[in-house]
Amino acid sequence: NNGVVKLSPKVRSTPISTAIPTIPLDAIGSFMTENRIVSEEELKEAPYILTSSNQRLLAATGDKIYARGEAILEDKLGVYRKQNRFIDPVTKEYLGREARAIATGEVEAGDGEVISLRVLRSFEELRIGDQLLKTEDRVINTQFVPSAPEKDIRGQMIAVDGGVNNIGQYDVVVINRGTREGLEEGHVLAVYKKTGVVRDPKTREQIELPSEREGLLMVFRVYEKLSYGLILKATSPLNLLDEVRKP
Repeated sequence: NNGVVKLSPKVRSTPISTAIPTIPLDAIGSFMTENRIVSEEELKEAPYILTSSNQRLLAATGDKIYARGEAILEDKLGVYRKQNRFIDPVTKEYLGREARAIATGEVEAGDGEVISLRVLRSFEELRIGDQLLKTEDRVINTQFVPSAPEKDIRGQMIAVDGGVNNIGQYDVVVINRGTREGLEEGHVLAVYKKTGVVRDPKTREQIELPSEREGLLMVFRVYEKLSYGLILKATSPLNLLDEVRKP
């Protein structure tokens, strides 16, 4: 513990406030439909773009593209681009990879080695090397019922959309806990900030001060080891690695 003594006062349980702000679905829309967490195994096996029909490096809606890999004729596939690779800051366990949706397309032909795909809709220009994944067959939940998790969840915010330094209300964050820890969509967690370390004037020990509750987030999308959460309240600027707990 690097010689730092932690002091933990008794925690007073606080019920979830009924005055949770209305959840702005536009703040989480892209994370409901366009972003997902995947494993390295999924990416390793997924087809990837070789080129477009006009030999351009970039492609967009309406273009035909060619990818290497296997797919079923008339399959609808999403084109994804690899993003953050998430490692648990404490255990160093690999937790998953974020993939951002670039486009959707339909398989027109394939011989088991090369697929031709018509781009139906693109959010930005496709690039060589972007990967094809089956679109997720999931119901988009727009009616969240905020509740506290049954289990004693303790985790951390390990990433924030946009990479901002100070995290505030309606920012989307990634936390290093998921279904295996008992998290579900709609679960509300309190966010605690560290307040610092001081030296005990008598013993000269380094004393870590108790964390203070400074925010509230709601989990809106859950994977096995990771979850996306929306900051509902922040009484001061929050930061990466701030702790999240059952409120």
